[in-house]
Amino acid sequence: MIEVVYVIRHAFRANWVVNPHTGEYTASTATPTGIPTDPPLAAHGVAQSVELANYLCRLEPPIDRIYSSPFSRCLQTLKPATDRLFAEGKAGGKIRIDRGIGEFFGRANFEHPTPPGLDLLNPLFEHLDQNYESRYIPASRGESLLELHERVKDAMTAIVAALDDDSGQPKALLICTHAATMIAIGRALTGCMPSSLEEDDFQCYTASLSKFKRRRLEPTNHVLGEWDCVLNSETSYLSGGKFNGEESFISFPDPPKDDKHLLKL
Repeated sequence: MIEVVYVIRHAFRANWVVNPHTGEYTASTATPTGIPTDPPLAAHGVAQSVELANYLCRLEPPIDRIYSSPFSRCLQTLKPATDRLFAEGKAGGKIRIDRGIGEFFGRANFEHPTPPGLDLLNPLFEHLDQNYESRYIPASRGESLLELHERVKDAMTAIVAALDDDSGQPKALLICTHAATMIAIGRALTGCMPSSLEEDDFQCYTASLSKFKRRRLEPTNHVLGEWDCVLNSETSYLSGGKFNGEESFISFPDPPKDDKHLLKL
């Protein structure tokens, strides 16, 4: 059975903007996949990913399996660590791309850009599991906060249950995701759902790591609500300290009267 879940947020990234009236996205820099919501890490984020890798490679218990959001910033954050771990025959040798733990986009009257698939990611990143398929896909027009939590709960249930049945008997799972999703994962694993979904409970600093330890180590019919948070967005290994970045729970207000208004994400 999986005993420990490590959750990291991607490192500091470049930015994009969206016009909430037209749904037009514009990236502040060239994106590796050509998708405006798929920017690369900024220089500060690249440095963070290296410092994070030094920490990830020393974790106890060591990482046995790795899952990631499909966005390039998550895979770029993982790369310094996975290059080392996989070269040493550790961590399962593959990254499973799962849209169920992908980015959160608030409900809108337009479709958000689809995240990159393996056809776009394979030329950029090695060691992606070609046979893994996501079971839970975010709605194309975005989600409410409640829908985000339900999607994450369903995705995490499926992921943990599958690894519990894995013949390789993995003990520690690493997930790389985004700010709002990282918060929702913490709530799903611990079963601690606040009365207000915007409560400041689980943190999500860039390139931070949270650790969840399973309370019961025997088979049950439930995989969620059975975990204790023993690290909440740890950043002691980052020389630049804690940094929130710009996104957390992102919503889209009613379209503004001024069509040139841009909502920063």
